[in-house]
Amino acid sequence: MKEDEIKKTVREGYAKVAKNNAPCCGSSGSESSGSCDCGPSIDQESVSKAIGYSKEELEALPEGADLGLGCGNPTALASIEEGETVIDLGSGAGIDCFLAAKKVGKDGKVIGIDMTPEMLDKARTNAENGNVENVEFRLGEIDNLPVGDNTADLVISNCVINLAPDKKRVFEEAFRVLKPGGRVMISDIVLLGELPEALKASKEAYVGCISGAILKEEYLQAIKDAGFERVEVVSEATFPVEDVITGENAQKILKDSGLTTEEALKAAIKVSSVKVRAYKPS
Repeated sequence: MKEDEIKKTVREGYAKVAKNNAPCCGSSGSESSGSCDCGPSIDQESVSKAIGYSKEELEALPEGADLGLGCGNPTALASIEEGETVIDLGSGAGIDCFLAAKKVGKDGKVIGIDMTPEMLDKARTNAENGNVENVEFRLGEIDNLPVGDNTADLVISNCVINLAPDKKRVFEEAFRVLKPGGRVMISDIVLLGELPEALKASKEAYVGCISGAILKEEYLQAIKDAGFERVEVVSEATFPVEDVITGENAQKILKDSGLTTEEALKAAIKVSSVKVRAYKPS
């Protein structure tokens, strides 16, 4: 797919997620999952707990902020301090923005960026309903951020950069908007080996955070090439293949790609969830 087609596909896919309140890039019960493997019947709270959110964090969220998306909890590992400015790349319904907002306090600020108008509408409604005043949601693409240079102390992202066609450009933009000495904390999906061509060509697999992922080594190199230093994989977990192939949306991926269940299992062991920290030189 061409870049414009990819963005259109992703935007349409996540517009449906926003309207249906259904998980897409969420886990089916394993901390490492990042696939679009869950149907609307999946308990979103259980999904979010499985990928690293505490019961207390989830209970403190505005209603509707947790869609069961993501492949980790970047706010838990980012050491967020009061008064900081945080930017969330691909903020969705706002779950990580709202958690960060509590940590930065009234003197801090959180800016959520998302390219899907339906998600932005949902996030803004959630912020209003939750009386969260130190969060702002902006329409924009993560490879061309609507944010000024040297704005943020921290950039976070949760299972979103894999969806971007030009990942190096995303990291360059993150580098640009960070203050000197600022940091990124990212949860994302990477590959441990090449996927079958049929899976790479699947639109369902792209929206499901699989076919847009790149090799782990390439991912980390893209961060370094953007100018970051002290690039560190904080944690890593393999993909829970047995859980994924039975999910409603996983079946859509199989049908769309034409892969057999056996072929899908072989491909799934090449997918990994990582949490990466890196710093802009001071």
